[in-house]
Amino acid sequence: MTEKRTDQLKFAVFMTGDSNYHNAGWRLPGAYNDAGLRLDRWIEFAQTMERGKLDMLFIADGIGTAGIDNLKATRANPKVDRMEPFTLLSALASVTKHIGLAATAHTTYNEPYHIARQFASLDHLSGGRAGWNFVTGANAEDAKNFSRDSHQVHGDRYDRAEEFADVCIGLWDSYEDDAFKRDKDTGVYVDTDKLHVLNHKGKYFQVKGPLSVARPPQGHPVLIQAGMSEPARELSARVADAVFTSQPTFEEAHAFYADIKNRMDKYGRNPNDLKILPGVAIFTGRTAEEAEEKYEALSALVNPAAAVALLSARTGIDLTGVPLDEPVPELKGNDVRVSNPQLMFKLAQREKLTLRGLVQRYAAAGPHNMVRGTPSQVADQLEYWFLNRAADGFIFLPVYLPGALNDFVDMIVPELQRRGLFRKEYEGKTLRENMGLPRPENVFLKR
Repeated sequence: MTEKRTDQLKFAVFMTGDSNYHNAGWRLPGAYNDAGLRLDRWIEFAQTMERGKLDMLFIADGIGTAGIDNLKATRANPKVDRMEPFTLLSALASVTKHIGLAATAHTTYNEPYHIARQFASLDHLSGGRAGWNFVTGANAEDAKNFSRDSHQVHGDRYDRAEEFADVCIGLWDSYEDDAFKRDKDTGVYVDTDKLHVLNHKGKYFQVKGPLSVARPPQGHPVLIQAGMSEPARELSARVADAVFTSQPTFEEAHAFYADIKNRMDKYGRNPNDLKILPGVAIFTGRTAEEAEEKYEALSALVNPAAAVALLSARTGIDLTGVPLDEPVPELKGNDVRVSNPQLMFKLAQREKLTLRGLVQRYAAAGPHNMVRGTPSQVADQLEYWFLNRAADGFIFLPVYLPGALNDFVDMIVPELQRRGLFRKEYEGKTLRENMGLPRPENVFLKR
């Protein structure tokens, strides 16, 4: 028997590129198509999220452009134009009070000292609202921007990510919470007895430390992991505070949830100290027919050639020669591991999709769950996943902006609040407090 839940749903909002998750969302009348470089658009989004008492704005950044060699498809790709996330989130920190501010920073093409310093700074600027989505990098194109011909082997990328995360954690703990005295009378600025030099020497990194930033208000920014492979699951169970995962069905989500939570015990962690957040795209309306019409309107705007090229780039499988209106063939291989080809193949088989139908579905929700219906019908599905432990909350994928976000805040959130599943006010000042996550102890004080 499943233990009754006493906690509430957590919600992050996934943002990228032009801000519309749906690849054709920018084409819809009323949708913004210029948010790639418009701060005022992002301020509007963040303040709408705060109005809905949501937990986190999550910028899923990419450092390369998937499918860039296919210029015909690139013509229709709204993800080629996007601001660097730290710059954007720093600006948003000054015009928001509660919403968490999280971003992807890749471990394959960065150095841990830079990343630790950037996230510590963002945590201070925001008063304890920073989150780091640490991933190894999804696109093969990334490598070619960093003096390499090809992506590092998957296993090696995760070995590097493990060490990368540990170095960042050690750097954030360079100073104890009360190390900075700033005492004008004694002239003592920092108590060096409370300073800890990392002196890390590992397979991939040599980092002396200390970090040139005081310990973050949250201790460590909220750590988010987004992989589903075996190494990713172990890394999540060991150090992550939240997991962003692609689970198109309840059964798959339930199995993944149990697997990650069960792995935590060997690391001495409480399963409640990690929140599992599957992605979900939502089409809602006053009636089920209206919700369906919204999906069909966006599907009609999908550029099939561009969508096939994007799916090919994201799965590492060339689909350009597959007939659009015939059943999807079996997909094999997994080069980049961001959108598991077998996951997409099972989706196509389960929903009896042609390639055209699959790319329309992928444009709307990627490899994630998609829910269509009235606010009550949508809430029914979210509630079922939550109460039956397939999710601790969700990463909401707004198919077009600002409409889908407004629909979520104005229609779905009130229904969840009415059921007692979601907060009416923020619990605290930091992202950790609002997500129900513990503030980590300084690693040097554990020794």
